[in-house]
Amino acid sequence: MPAGSVRRRGRVIAWVASATTLVLCCAGTLVFTFFSGQPDSDAINLVGCGTTNAINVDGELPSVGNLNEEQRYHAAVIIKVGQDKQIPPRGWVIAIATAMQESTLHNYGHLGDANDHDSLGLFQQRPSMGWGTPAQILDPEYSAGRFYGKLKTIEGWEKLPLTIAAQRVQVSAFPDAYAKWEPLATDVVNVLTDGAARAAVGANAGTCANVGEISASGWTAPVQEGIVSGYRTAERPTHDGVDLGSPRGTVIHAASAGVVSLMMCNASYPGGGAYSCDVDGSPSIMGCGWYVEITHAAGVVTRYCHMVKQPDVFVGQKVVAGQPIGIVGTSGNSSGPHLHFEVHLNNDTSSSGATDPGAFMQLRGAPLQG
Repeated sequence: MPAGSVRRRGRVIAWVASATTLVLCCAGTLVFTFFSGQPDSDAINLVGCGTTNAINVDGELPSVGNLNEEQRYHAAVIIKVGQDKQIPPRGWVIAIATAMQESTLHNYGHLGDANDHDSLGLFQQRPSMGWGTPAQILDPEYSAGRFYGKLKTIEGWEKLPLTIAAQRVQVSAFPDAYAKWEPLATDVVNVLTDGAARAAVGANAGTCANVGEISASGWTAPVQEGIVSGYRTAERPTHDGVDLGSPRGTVIHAASAGVVSLMMCNASYPGGGAYSCDVDGSPSIMGCGWYVEITHAAGVVTRYCHMVKQPDVFVGQKVVAGQPIGIVGTSGNSSGPHLHFEVHLNNDTSSSGATDPGAFMQLRGAPLQG
């Protein structure tokens, strides 16, 4: 079979190098301009947490994002190999995101002058670095198996941010590039496996993440308590988040891996005079009190308001899913202790960028109770 092609259902699907814009980079990473890392996740209406049934790679695979038939097939192969090797769904998300960055899920052979050294296949593995022979690496099942084999050697890989886990396998010159594919990889796993990216980290498909657990998509509820005031209700149409009914002193956790992009006190009298965030606020005080914003992959930003004291993180700090970031209080515009939690898309932290946190977190296997 010629390099850069894959046999499926008795026919050969070949890649055409000129059909994809690519720029050669070093250490096995190719940068492509083929599809976006910002999928329409909210269009996916699934409620399950995966199935234990083996994926049928030669069956009709449902559409997801703008992946074509070949890309969906390669994603299915990666999942199937993960199932065969008893890798939990978190590993499938990591592997697919890695292959998206390395090859946009195309099984590329040698690209001549455009090739980065001797990098080949879905994961751009190099024969000269001991990944296998060229023929082996161009077998998607083999290359996925080698990826999982290396991933399993990394201590605590399931709870690592996707970028770190992928980088420890790939040793890329662009270690932060993998994160942007996590949302699309999550969607792919959910669509092809009836929601397995919502399984708990460390669990098999079908085992949903409970509140406080991290899901295979890399998300977790920031607190245990449920919603006591919803998103943009008839009574509060400008309420751009949800209120979670946590008592004073409850630890607040980062909902996913990311970078702290804002940490500040935001409280004032209605006339504009400054008000302390180190004392209780009230409905007559303006602002979010002590609060934090975290920027995640694909331009998602989460906001955590009304903390009792200055948060335990600083701007520029990298955090992991479930990491403590502050303590519930009632600073700023607040009638009592609770966590006000917002989710924004496209790096837009204004009201126009807000989305329903309940629906967003449900899709990612980290439901907000209530």
